[in-house]
Amino acid sequence: MTIDSRSRLLRLRYGGWLAGLMLLAVAGPGVVVAAELSATIDRVKPSVVGVGTYQETRQPRVQLRGTGFVVGDGRHVITNDHVLPNILDSERREFLAVFVPGEGRAQVRPARAVASDPARDLVLLRIDGDPMPALRLGNTNSVKEGQAIAFTGFPIGAALGLFPATHRGTVSAIAPVVIPARTGRELDPALIRRMREPYTIFQLDATAYPGNSGSPLFNPSTGEVIGVLNMVFVKEGRESALERPSGISYAIPVDHARELLRKQDLRP
Repeated sequence: MTIDSRSRLLRLRYGGWLAGLMLLAVAGPGVVVAAELSATIDRVKPSVVGVGTYQETRQPRVQLRGTGFVVGDGRHVITNDHVLPNILDSERREFLAVFVPGEGRAQVRPARAVASDPARDLVLLRIDGDPMPALRLGNTNSVKEGQAIAFTGFPIGAALGLFPATHRGTVSAIAPVVIPARTGRELDPALIRRMREPYTIFQLDATAYPGNSGSPLFNPSTGEVIGVLNMVFVKEGRESALERPSGISYAIPVDHARELLRKQDLRP
């Protein structure tokens, strides 16, 4: 190769590198982040399921109560404990189930609770059928305020259907699960129990809706789960003094869900 040929090759390489930098500067980091999140969503969605009950003789047959996500060996699902019904109508053959979105009719898979942590509103379900893609659980000790997050679930799923939707935002605060009552009248047994066993939760600036309870809160870059969305349990502790609940969303750190997997000898 001659000196002139080398010079032209270097100019072409330098020019392409410089053009790439200029394009990134014009487009901004937001475009890169959006593309990254889009790729992560494609990996997360196959592991997100609806949680509720199924009864063949009922109309509608499906009662969607919340969201869950597949973990461990692909046959287990994490969700919120309050998503599960208190009683099943066994005489009419109602059973607990997860619902897997798909083209046409959703797949119904019977489920049963195998481990729970009522103090943190978490439950681990065992589902029938073949293994599904499982999400990896991240390290919540590394979560920082201001960190970008996303969650995927079924907001208002009973009305909008089993179509997973993703919302994004940031961790706005890492705070205690319960705020001390200002007066004795604000105390109730549930609040007292939480004050005896305090732990931290994630407060989010993203809006969640009924049906999002149990959704995986994940790192937009890696898809690793760092929390479990909670729309009822946390509000009862942090917003007990409010006449109307706020629009703030919360999540339980996933480390507590990891403990449920360990009790079943499952790798998180």
